[in-house]
Amino acid sequence: MTQLAGAEALAALDPVFAQLAVGAGHNLWGLTHLTTREKAFVCLTADLCHPHLDLPLAMHLQMALTQGVDPEAIRELYRHLAPYVGYPIVVTAFQRLTELGLPRAQDDKPVEPAPLAGPLARAVHALEDVDPGLAAFTEDQLAQRWARPHLTIRERAIACLTVDVFYQTLGESLRLHAELAKSAGATDDTLRDLLRGVAEFGMPRAWAAARALRQ
Repeated sequence: MTQLAGAEALAALDPVFAQLAVGAGHNLWGLTHLTTREKAFVCLTADLCHPHLDLPLAMHLQMALTQGVDPEAIRELYRHLAPYVGYPIVVTAFQRLTELGLPRAQDDKPVEPAPLAGPLARAVHALEDVDPGLAAFTEDQLAQRWARPHLTIRERAIACLTVDVFYQTLGESLRLHAELAKSAGATDDTLRDLLRGVAEFGMPRAWAAARALRQ
């Protein structure tokens, strides 16, 4: 087995726990229906959801960069996730990424909202019947994100599905992001591997999400 990033630091904390944690990490990295970038994004998204911005984030950032994920994609991931996990935690996460030496942002262009279509537009339309003001805010946030560069639609959807599992938003949100992932090339095997990987961060949540997706 290859050495996972941070394994020595974990061993210094507790050698038995380190063995268990490394085994769980190899489970995620052995999955065949997620790309290397997607696996890295799952870990970095998990750090926002707990949140775990100390050693876990440092380990996952090192791992992502070592696997060839470009710094701007990591920044874009956190930009994308801000309305899903909350802007305040992403502020703290960017502060931590700066402390950890992530290069400065290269993309400083103004955000240009793009008209929504397909599943995203349908989701906003359905929300208008519940609360027009919330629908307007949601439309604005989605329009600023899903057409931006640096991440694919599939990568964005997989990150959002990771949030759904952590936050147990297993109804409309989970269905929307699963549909978006599949529209961008994900398969049922992709989604199953995603849940198997996220189980490292909380098995009960992964169980509940697996049942929801199966339905």
